[in-house]
Amino acid sequence: MLPHQLELLSPARDADIGIEAVNHGADAVYIGGPGFGARAHAANPLGAIERLVRHAHRYHARVFVTLNTILRDDELEPARRLIHELYDIGVDALIVQDMGLLELDLPPIQLHASTQCDIRTPQKARFLQDVGFSQVVLARELTLEQIAAVDAALGPRDAPGRAVLEFFIHGALCVAYSGQCYISHAHTGRSANRGDCSQACRLPYEVRDAQGRILAHDKHVLSMKDNNQSANLRALIDAGVRSFKIEGRYKDMGYVKNITAHYRRLLDQILEERPDLAPSSSGRCTYTFTPDPDQNFNREFTDYFVNGRRIDIGAFDSPKNPGRPIGWVVRTAADHVEIETDDPAIELANGDGLCYLDLQHNLMGLQTNRVERLGSGTEGGARWRIHPKDAMASLKDLRPGTVVNRNRSMAWVRALERPSAERRIPLWVQLRAQGDALCLTLTDADGCTGSATLSGPFDLARDAAAHESRLAEGLGRLGDTVFEAVALDVALPAPWFVPASRLNALRRDAVAALMAAREAARVRPLRAPAVQPPVPYPDDVLTYLGNVYNHKARDFYARHGVRVIEAAYESHEEPGDVSLMITKHCVRYSLSLCPKQAKGVTGVQGTIRAEPLVLVHGQERLTLRFDCKPCEMHVVGRLKRHVVRDAERQSREVPLRFYRTRPAPTAP
Repeated sequence: MLPHQLELLSPARDADIGIEAVNHGADAVYIGGPGFGARAHAANPLGAIERLVRHAHRYHARVFVTLNTILRDDELEPARRLIHELYDIGVDALIVQDMGLLELDLPPIQLHASTQCDIRTPQKARFLQDVGFSQVVLARELTLEQIAAVDAALGPRDAPGRAVLEFFIHGALCVAYSGQCYISHAHTGRSANRGDCSQACRLPYEVRDAQGRILAHDKHVLSMKDNNQSANLRALIDAGVRSFKIEGRYKDMGYVKNITAHYRRLLDQILEERPDLAPSSSGRCTYTFTPDPDQNFNREFTDYFVNGRRIDIGAFDSPKNPGRPIGWVVRTAADHVEIETDDPAIELANGDGLCYLDLQHNLMGLQTNRVERLGSGTEGGARWRIHPKDAMASLKDLRPGTVVNRNRSMAWVRALERPSAERRIPLWVQLRAQGDALCLTLTDADGCTGSATLSGPFDLARDAAAHESRLAEGLGRLGDTVFEAVALDVALPAPWFVPASRLNALRRDAVAALMAAREAARVRPLRAPAVQPPVPYPDDVLTYLGNVYNHKARDFYARHGVRVIEAAYESHEEPGDVSLMITKHCVRYSLSLCPKQAKGVTGVQGTIRAEPLVLVHGQERLTLRFDCKPCEMHVVGRLKRHVVRDAERQSREVPLRFYRTRPAPTAP
């Protein structure tokens, strides 16, 4: 039985970042195309994507393009044409949300079901596999047991047509089930399902109970810490995950380099231990730095629900990066502050980003303009004078004893601005005589071979030992290729003299032949056939939560047995109070007000009930309702009048066609 392949899947805001993701160990990269991706400001032209594809394919790495928004009817034909163009430039797969795309005349490109498809149940995952999806991105909220249940529902792992389970292992967390958040559209008209989320979850809120009492003030109670599954990779593999996804199509080059390298090292350790597993692309990486997730922007880390519900998953104090503690304030002056570090190895630099908590526990920035090392500290560290970028008077509550964190190291930033990784494919080099000619054969770690010959006859070298050394050096000169010679075998009947220019040409020809062999051996993933006759959808009713925004999507679900198909929230057929967000995160639980937490506690049991709470931010009010059986929270609100008016005005200016079940409403 062939080993199961593991895939490290990295994000790319643009092609240059994608190329560096591959260089730092990604087996696959996902990137936004010219349109219809779920990150409105991370679009890329076809030419740039083609450049990324060519680079990735050298290592048999793959490129996925995100086309994971819900589409209007008038957008389907442009999307169809784009998909054909992406297929023509060699893109390996599409990540999609809208089922209407499956009703179009598409090329045989592989389809992956986006996390926006809200894949939480074995039944949903099995349905998506049966309609032709080759990879499904599971909801971030699943536990190991739930992932294993999905894995079991998809059938034997080696079965033909078996879908790959993909899971997010790092990066920012949306508090809502993906695809089930409508707050942004309800309040601003910017739809998260169309790639333009306004991130209401990162705002501060006041939490009030049914009696109007304030339970939390100015807290980011819908803001999650960042995902980090570094400690859970082996358990995720055992549960069935084969594609390990890093979040971050808005993230910068340094983030992608560092986090890709971090997980490449962790997965390579597992691959060394497990002969039943293999990487899904070629090459070994070396780095000029030691990967460290703490160096990049993060809101502190959580492994979320993988090991069950935890109380400390929220970044309630601030959605900003708190950084790492490095020391404390020892003195303040009119134009500078002096701090002492707790480790003499800590070096500060001009431009470092520092921060601290004020007395109200708000995170305050302390951007350095100029730093000076004053000498040794009193407790083993070093003492530093910092001239901040902002006026000292603006740095609220900065006083002696205040703990100082660093959330950006300029030394780290500069290190990752330089070339920081090499990825090489191991190569075995063999030079043999073939009559009076030379034959050079290159064999790579994937078993691909390339050969070239050089006609003779050849004169004898005057200094046989020196020439043999030059011969080995010339054959191993592979610096401008993706290869690295790990073994060299030269067997000649005599010390033939080969001029360097002819030897270089021989090597280049053999490398070209090997690259052609690698391309011939690369298997392009194709779209999986759908099960026939069409399998039924797990439910026969779809509410607005089904995100049906075009008639082709409606036809898809009808063909799969759904009887009642409501329109997407973006169609504005839900003007009253509805669930604008559904989340596994529970504010009651995080505030220790969950009835389940009180169970068995004398004097408390029975006094705490899952009554609604209210979130207040300025003029905005949202109601929190708690569904305790599945242990979920619903954030309830309604569509703003100005959103309806703006949509009506836009429709008058540019005719839009999308799925409705009744006439369009008019704003009061």
